[in-house]
Amino acid sequence: MTASLYIHIPFCASKCDYCDFFSIRTDSNSDSSLLDAYIRALLDDIKEQIDFFNINCMPSIYIGGGTPSVLGALRMQFFLSGLKSVLGALFKTVGEFTIEANPESADEAFFSVCKSQGVNRISLGIQSFYEKSLHAAGRKCSQSLKEKSLALANSYFPGAFSVDLISGLPFQTASVVLSDINRSLDFSPAHISLYSLTLDAQSPLGKKFPGLLGDNADRLWIKGRDALENAGFAQYEVSNFARPGKTCIHNTRYWRMENWIGAGPSSSGTIIDDKKGTGKRYTYPNDVKAYLEAPVPRIKSACIEVLDRKTLIKESILMGFRFLGGPDTELFKRRFGCSIEDLIPETIARWSKRGFFETASPYSLTPSIKGLLFLNSFLADSFSELEPFIR
Repeated sequence: MTASLYIHIPFCASKCDYCDFFSIRTDSNSDSSLLDAYIRALLDDIKEQIDFFNINCMPSIYIGGGTPSVLGALRMQFFLSGLKSVLGALFKTVGEFTIEANPESADEAFFSVCKSQGVNRISLGIQSFYEKSLHAAGRKCSQSLKEKSLALANSYFPGAFSVDLISGLPFQTASVVLSDINRSLDFSPAHISLYSLTLDAQSPLGKKFPGLLGDNADRLWIKGRDALENAGFAQYEVSNFARPGKTCIHNTRYWRMENWIGAGPSSSGTIIDDKKGTGKRYTYPNDVKAYLEAPVPRIKSACIEVLDRKTLIKESILMGFRFLGGPDTELFKRRFGCSIEDLIPETIARWSKRGFFETASPYSLTPSIKGLLFLNSFLADSFSELEPFIR
């Protein structure tokens, strides 16, 4: 079976006030025994899942968090070396290998280790260069350190690194967002993820700045989108932009609803039976201690969600239309025995007239850049039309 691999590193030096990913504050020195135990558990889990799901091809690996770079160069060397050993011949099938990193912990030794161990793509969490905004959000990192990290990324991974930016942080204006983009472009990234800040009212940042819960983040995001397109970056997903040929393979597999496995607390994996048009999702609880103590194989301790045909059709449409190229219509037909046009003809015809698709044809399923701004409304109409016809 072919499946990608996501690995979650749930450790951070500090917790940003806007973050809703599972992570815990950790010091790489005082918590060394915990980090070492976690790495050993990850390697065991990955080996167990490869055997459990009989995986013989792995198109991509993505190590996210948390902050993977908080492990430091030496511990990352140990982990990546162990991962290559666990994968064995399977490592030769990996086309894209990404690690997330933050400037605060991504020094030259870290980049050197990643490069030497087969990583071929870095995703660098810059968020913004405007220190007033970052300090308000609980993130402290100097401009000089960000620029040093970007220079290292460009040196070790030229044409193969991504930058994460956020619009809508406290005190951001359009000129700040454009400055963030232009400064990032100075270091020649191949890919930029520009996220419009979405806050829970009960999050630390939401409580401190309730005014951020409005639509200002979206207005700033549109300014940023236009700047990226003018700079030669093509939007290929709601929040992602890339130079030609530099789209993220791993995330594209999510949007295409292709198989992946996940290792680490809060990670999930989805395995689909294309012949039946059904699948299963495995999700680990947000609990490091439970993950470390789980019996072998750990995957049996994950929460299992059965994806019946109806659920999988909805998810395939939901994820497929996030992608600017639209859903994989041939895969959809093979998997479910019918076309998307068969299931939601009225929605397609109505939204085609509104300019949701790139052409006026009701049979074009490629969303336009304008159309992506109204994706949620399109999906709501799609699901309403779907409901009586799928089971």
